[in-house]
Amino acid sequence: MNYVVLMESIVKIIFIIAIVVLPVLIVWLNNRKKINEANQRTQIVLSAIEKNKETDVEDLLKKMAPQKKLLKEKLLNKLLWGGIISLVGLSCMAIGLFLDFKGGTSTKDLAMQYWLGGSIFAIGIAFLVNYAVGKKFLAKEIEAEQNQLLKQV
Repeated sequence: MNYVVLMESIVKIIFIIAIVVLPVLIVWLNNRKKINEANQRTQIVLSAIEKNKETDVEDLLKKMAPQKKLLKEKLLNKLLWGGIISLVGLSCMAIGLFLDFKGGTSTKDLAMQYWLGGSIFAIGIAFLVNYAVGKKFLAKEIEAEQNQLLKQV
């Protein structure tokens, strides 16, 4: 059997697994996790009702509900990812510069390295801009959210 054909077939199989099977598996696992969490909450509520008939189910469900992320947390998450992705993009471009000064690398490879680093860097900058704009526009909502949390405590 021709080894080139065998290697091309293996690459195609890996490509199909990465493009088709992996996303389906991720979605399935995520759905299973949500179903299991709902089943656990149901079991807890049923056992609480069995032990005490006068249990306030709505209050119990509110306490068991997963905590929503605050606006401030979401914005800080964007700042974090923006910083990380920007640094990865800058490091890709720095590696391209290093390879350029070192020599022996084709112009095509260097151009690809610069394009890759530049596009990753641009995505990081987009996250940082999103953080800055979100912080500016959502200042009142964040303050109201903090006041609401202080009233609950």
